[in-house]
Amino acid sequence: MCGIVGYVGSKKAAPIIVEGLRKLEYRGYDSAGIAIHDGNGIEIVRALGKLARLSELLEKRTLEGTTGIGHTRWATHGRPSEVNAHPHSSGVVALVHNGIIENYVALRQELEKEGVKFSSDTDTEVMAHLVHRELTRGAKPLFKAVQRALGHVHGAYAIAVASREEPDVVVVARYGSPLVLGVCEGESLCGSDIPALLAHTRDMIFLEDGDVAELRATGIRIETVTGEEVQRKVRRIDWSPVMAERGGYKHFMLKEIHEQPDVVEATLRGRVDLVNGDVHATEIGVSPELAREIRRVYITACGTSHHAGIAGRYWIEQLARVPTVVELASEVRYRDPIFYPDDLVIAISQSGETADTIAALKAAKAQGAKVLALCNVVDSAIPRASDGALYTHAGPEIGVASTKCFTTQLAALLMLAVYLGRRRGTLDEGRARETLQALWEIPNQMRDVLGDADYVHAIAKKMTHAKDVLFLGRGLGFPIALEGALKLKEISYAHAEGYAAGEMKHGPIALIDETLPVVVICPRDAHFDKTVSNLEEVRAREGQVIAIATKGDEQILEKSQYQVWLPKVRDEVLPLLTVLPLQLIAYYVAHLKGNDVDQPRNLAKTVTVE
Repeated sequence: MCGIVGYVGSKKAAPIIVEGLRKLEYRGYDSAGIAIHDGNGIEIVRALGKLARLSELLEKRTLEGTTGIGHTRWATHGRPSEVNAHPHSSGVVALVHNGIIENYVALRQELEKEGVKFSSDTDTEVMAHLVHRELTRGAKPLFKAVQRALGHVHGAYAIAVASREEPDVVVVARYGSPLVLGVCEGESLCGSDIPALLAHTRDMIFLEDGDVAELRATGIRIETVTGEEVQRKVRRIDWSPVMAERGGYKHFMLKEIHEQPDVVEATLRGRVDLVNGDVHATEIGVSPELAREIRRVYITACGTSHHAGIAGRYWIEQLARVPTVVELASEVRYRDPIFYPDDLVIAISQSGETADTIAALKAAKAQGAKVLALCNVVDSAIPRASDGALYTHAGPEIGVASTKCFTTQLAALLMLAVYLGRRRGTLDEGRARETLQALWEIPNQMRDVLGDADYVHAIAKKMTHAKDVLFLGRGLGFPIALEGALKLKEISYAHAEGYAAGEMKHGPIALIDETLPVVVICPRDAHFDKTVSNLEEVRAREGQVIAIATKGDEQILEKSQYQVWLPKVRDEVLPLLTVLPLQLIAYYVAHLKGNDVDQPRNLAKTVTVE
């Protein structure tokens, strides 16, 4: 999501910045802009849409400056528009920003009381005004003003700042959002990711949280926000350009699997209120009054998004106590379904362009139902056709087999269940706080699980030649079993089925013999004893049991051939952990078979036909 490029040196900055932004297009964006210091002042050019539009505008201008900053924006606060595009300015300052400023509303109100006029809906403009305010209060040079301004900010940011008063300087800072510096002879660069800089240097500095850096043609100086001078190691990057776009991973899918802790944090950021046990999500358009009036929630989606919807049904019914239906979007309009004005229809799609889901939501709206889009792509077709939108902020997903979009959908649905439950009075503050605290801690626990990827790789080697695989789960483990089977089918081309564990004896048990791998999702949750009884049935027929279980569970260790261990967490957040080893299994099996992991046969990333 979003991309930053900055340059200080002796060459024309504009072409270097635009080309760097092109290398970041894979991150996704809806607008772009550039600010160039020409020695006398700063000229800003911004455009809605792709970089081609910005390039057209730049062809009509003469930007000779050798210092500048650029940005591709993926909308969070404020719709995609030229006005909301970066860079933003205030007085002598131009600024670009990735991330979310959590206290921007309070800061904006404070600045407005001081007479500041805002020209956009973004949280970023607040930061430009803060830096300018510090300059007017005497905090100079720009480096010092940025440090002081950041002392007022809570949230995640990577910023690059230029000032009309300092033509040979760009100041950058990061906290919770990546920023890389390029070290060259006679020039300095910054970028959101390595690909933006590789054409100019392979020597890079990775800023750490709380770092503020001053970029000059003569070199780079780094301090913390509090003014402590620090040294960061210069690293030599040996990646090819294609590897650089994949962050050094062999495939986009593997990169996206490992991005999940970060993108789940992005989904939660600015929305979770741990103090009051609540969720701030006014953008979805579900008022407290509407939340109380809902008589039924109707979730519709396809594929992986449908599996997320099944998990959402558990959460909404348990926490908000609303009857909830989940239906495949491809079936909705062909059976003439009935919708009511007091239905809340949730249309889930990672792309926002899924044809079947669009048709389903249109059928719901035609009968007067309220429609909420749960989507990753801002201003795509499904959000535009809906009454409100809950964006997941997963960033672009290149691999056709969805991974990070799925886990961010899970996080968003659990937040939505809490949001509804608090407003309906069915969820008390204590339980809400415990649930949200568990969700808030999940990204770090996801990192721990992904740290065992090598062990999962060893298990996948044992499954490479399997023609059939069975996935079993109960409760919130059931949609994860479905998702695990789908992932394996999509990219390894092995036949796989996901089943509710209790249904195994109603048919699939006939398939079990010593050649069949059976993945059993059996953490220590409310369904543990019943799931273990199904695991025993597999063992009795000599099936190969791969258990996804809670760390230290001796009972599971005795009853399974292979185990992937998870930390002990609340039942509500288990799906965000249990799915990770299943994604890795699918990836490694497909890779070991030599398949095209990112572009599996016969599949498309966005399904725009029925």
